[in-house]
Amino acid sequence: MSHHTLGATVAVAAALSLAVLGPPVQAQDTWTTQELAELRARAEAGDASAQYYLGDRYDIGLDVPEDKAEAVRWFRLAAEQGYARAQVMLGWMYRFGEGVPQNYAEAVRWYRLAAEQGHARGQFHLGLMYGNGRGVPEDDAEAARWFRLFAEQGTAGDQFLLGSMYANGEVVAQDYVEAVRWFRLAAEQGYADASLNLGLMYGDGEGVPEDDVEAARWYRLAAEQGNARAQFSLGVRYGNGEGVPRDYSEAVRWYRLAAEQGSASAQHNLGVAYDAGEGVPQDYSEAVRWYRLAAEQGSASAHFNLGRLYAYGQGVHQDYVEAHMWLNLAAARLSGGNRERAVAVRDRVAEQMTPIDLSEAQRRAREWHAAHLEP
Repeated sequence: MSHHTLGATVAVAAALSLAVLGPPVQAQDTWTTQELAELRARAEAGDASAQYYLGDRYDIGLDVPEDKAEAVRWFRLAAEQGYARAQVMLGWMYRFGEGVPQNYAEAVRWYRLAAEQGHARGQFHLGLMYGNGRGVPEDDAEAARWFRLFAEQGTAGDQFLLGSMYANGEVVAQDYVEAVRWFRLAAEQGYADASLNLGLMYGDGEGVPEDDVEAARWYRLAAEQGNARAQFSLGVRYGNGEGVPRDYSEAVRWYRLAAEQGSASAQHNLGVAYDAGEGVPQDYSEAVRWYRLAAEQGSASAHFNLGRLYAYGQGVHQDYVEAHMWLNLAAARLSGGNRERAVAVRDRVAEQMTPIDLSEAQRRAREWHAAHLEP
């Protein structure tokens, strides 16, 4: 099953600065010369939040020259006062050897100090260190414990992230039941990617009993939020009558929404609908249009169907050179019976071509492949 890769943002919990030095410094994109001077003065006076933000400036080179060692110095001053965000950043610098020699044990030490204050990013990164055995013995159970604390702080994106890790077996042992649990918590907060993944889990029977109706329900929730993969998947459900009554018009509606967002799979299936006249009046020109959009994104099925329409002159002027080019590309990437079909149609087209035209078609195929598929 193909799940979404990790994409949730990590929540950052703020720590308190020393009250006697005034309120914590607030994050902002750029500082004026006067603001930067005031920030430095507060940092030099011992304000932990100011020390953290000054370190952050040096880390990324914003308003001051980038200087990783200077960033470490300010992060350390704030971290030693218990400022959790600075502890996380100091852990990061040790982990990746930025401004200090790389030292996983030191990274773990600072991550742990932040994590034990309940800081979500500290908990997450400490979990990663346990999961990868960096600075501590590898320990999946301890990794899972910290990841769980991280996700239990309630951010839907964090819960989705942990669900994805369990689904993919990344850092933690693969566990579809746990994946479903975290996806559900995130989905119930309206996180569309989590709803999509729940649809996948129910559709494949991974972590839950296979249930087409539940799969369609979760796909719909994500699709209605504009998730293109869910829109495509719901269209497939309507086209096949899986978990919903078969309804080609409804399938086309969802394919179109996903296709207009650039989904190659949806563009191809919308082309099929126009090609076959299912859910829309048959229109070969529209089929060609959608096949071409999918083909330009590398869809091998669209390559075949576009080549077929060029071969028969449906929706386009008959053009054996274009037909052979697309069919050749399809034959190179399809497999099994689909490849055999592409080869058969391509070879029938080749019988109608002159050697010069055949050479031109092969040249176009090579150039298209080099421009679109080669790294």
